[in-house]
Amino acid sequence: MTARIYRKPKSAGQSGQAGTHDWILEYGQSVPHRPSPLMGWTGSQHDTQSQLRLRFPNEESAVAYANRYAIAYEVERPVARIRKAKVYADNFAANRIQNWTH
Repeated sequence: MTARIYRKPKSAGQSGQAGTHDWILEYGQSVPHRPSPLMGWTGSQHDTQSQLRLRFPNEESAVAYANRYAIAYEVERPVARIRKAKVYADNFAANRIQNWTH
C-alpha cells in the first residue's frame, strides 16, 4: 500500500490560504469497506492505517518520515495558481469595452 504525500488545496468556500501550507501523508485503503451486519455502518476490520493523516510543515520532512519508516509513497505536487489582479473600479471605467448590464 502506497502512501500519498500532498498539500491540502484551498476549499471553494474560503477566500484565504489558511490551512493550505501543511503537507499531509495519508495511507490508502488496504481492505475494502463493508457494512456492519448489526448496525449497518460502513467500516473495515483491522484497517487503522487508512484513518491516519499525518501533517508536516514541508515536503522534505514528509518524505524523510516516509523514508525513515520504509513507507512506499507518491508525492503529488500542488498546481500553481494563476492569479489575475482585478480592481473593482474597472467595472465603472469610461473606456470599458463590455456593456455594463446593471
